[in-house]
Amino acid sequence: MTATHEPGSVQKLSTEGLSSDGLKRDVGILGLLWASEGSIIGSGWLFAGFTAVTIAGPAAMISWAIASVIVIILALVHAELGGLFPVSGGTSRFPHYAFGSLAGATFGWFSYIQAATVAPIEVLAAIQYMSSASWASGWYNGATGTLSGAGIAVAIVLMFIFVVLNLIGIRWLTRANNAITSWKVVVPVFTVIVLMLTHFNSSNFTAGGGFFVGPDHGLKTILGATSIGGIVFALLGFEQAVQLGGESAHPQRDLPRAVIGSILIGAAIYFLAQVAFIGALDPGTIARYHTWANLTQDAGLNASPFYTVAKVASLGWLAWILRLDAVISPAGTGLIYLTSASRISFGLSKNGYIPARFEARNERTKIPVFGVILSALVGLLFLLPFPSWSKLVGVVTAASVLMYAGAPLALGALRRSKPQLERSYRMPVGHVLAPISFILANYIVYWAGWQTYSTLMVVMIIGYALMLISGALHLNPNQPQVDWGAAVWIFPYLIGMGVISYYGGFGPGGIVGGVGVFKTVLVGGAGHLGLYWDLLVLAGFSLVIYYLAVYKRLPESKVDEYVRDVYPPPAMEG
Repeated sequence: MTATHEPGSVQKLSTEGLSSDGLKRDVGILGLLWASEGSIIGSGWLFAGFTAVTIAGPAAMISWAIASVIVIILALVHAELGGLFPVSGGTSRFPHYAFGSLAGATFGWFSYIQAATVAPIEVLAAIQYMSSASWASGWYNGATGTLSGAGIAVAIVLMFIFVVLNLIGIRWLTRANNAITSWKVVVPVFTVIVLMLTHFNSSNFTAGGGFFVGPDHGLKTILGATSIGGIVFALLGFEQAVQLGGESAHPQRDLPRAVIGSILIGAAIYFLAQVAFIGALDPGTIARYHTWANLTQDAGLNASPFYTVAKVASLGWLAWILRLDAVISPAGTGLIYLTSASRISFGLSKNGYIPARFEARNERTKIPVFGVILSALVGLLFLLPFPSWSKLVGVVTAASVLMYAGAPLALGALRRSKPQLERSYRMPVGHVLAPISFILANYIVYWAGWQTYSTLMVVMIIGYALMLISGALHLNPNQPQVDWGAAVWIFPYLIGMGVISYYGGFGPGGIVGGVGVFKTVLVGGAGHLGLYWDLLVLAGFSLVIYYLAVYKRLPESKVDEYVRDVYPPPAMEG
């Protein structure tokens, strides 16, 4: 007798031995939780508090609260999808399951770019912080914001170490990351406690022009700080547990817990770190520079904010710990993101978008070796046009949030096309929170400014070109047909976001603003669409795209075909 597989039938995913991707399932709940937490707590805690306060003043605390709420809602979306489809490179594959190849390729490329660029930005952060030491002062030029030849050599060595640790195997990697992340959580918590107990000046919260900085009671600066201040970037990383879903021992139980738990821990640490940083600043320093924006003129704060605060407060022992943490925290995050980038390229290849070579795994460790090595090389290339933390953070943030924007769309579509699939976690009032989370994700991209968005669209065009070349040369036998019908909303979405960003008031500038080989060809972000109206227009536009996408979703039979690698038909019997 033959067991049949009916489309839409409820099945549980077998997780014994290897996943459906052929990867070892030996990562437990702590490994997943600490993978996300290790990605959340990196260079962001070392720099974002200072960068945000120079933009929004003490009201940056409101920016952290707004960003935390947005990211938590997005995390809830990923918790449901991660439990539903525990596959490696998950964020690059959810839109594929819901809308087919074109949507999957688009959001998958955003996912890969953000993962591949985080490793170099963490390397930059470590080198920048260490340059405050006399023996490393030649690594980074604070005046020009670029790495020296010695700094580039150090960056290459760090990326090489990341590659080696990844190739050892996922079990060894998660063990190393568990230890690193434990340190990364303890140090900022300990720093917050010490600074609040020994050097907390409440008057700082009304100094430098007051609590609210800028027009509109500071609303524009508060919103802008969430993106260009590095706040959202600092909070990103919860999805790393989802990216390792194909290597989880108990994915449907552990993935939701890891995703939700990591963002709650990270948001609490970051908010308290911002409060402690503002309170610990020397009041004389604020008075000397008159405004929060002018604090960027302080070379010490620019190079190593918390280290400088500790030194000024005569806490030399704490400053020493912070300098050590400036290597460990970014390095730990860069390590896990290189892992993630290789898993995302693995997922893109499984879906047929890029050459099958990216699926090649070591027979013993089951690690996608080619993906790990190429992801490291791509990351190093980003050091050329974006040679500093502040220049690269905007692009990473926008790419990350555009990646996240695909998840609410996929959730809304899959709840209608596959409502009967077993969900280990179900986001409450998903029919309301899914469209809201899509709006909020688009807000973050918009607040990053026209210059960042236009730069990202250039990167998107490059991605489309690379995938077209792969298809034309038939480098992947699993290359899918283009699902035009289910993704008819993709180009109107990307173009519409560009138009609103161009006429909005966040960030003057153009394509890369003259960085590298690109030059500014379009000037936008001048505020032709006023504040409040722009938020209303973007919300309305987002809802139109959301419901159009859900309406045009793949039919159930096509979803069954695409998710067969996750929920395979039962084996033949008798």
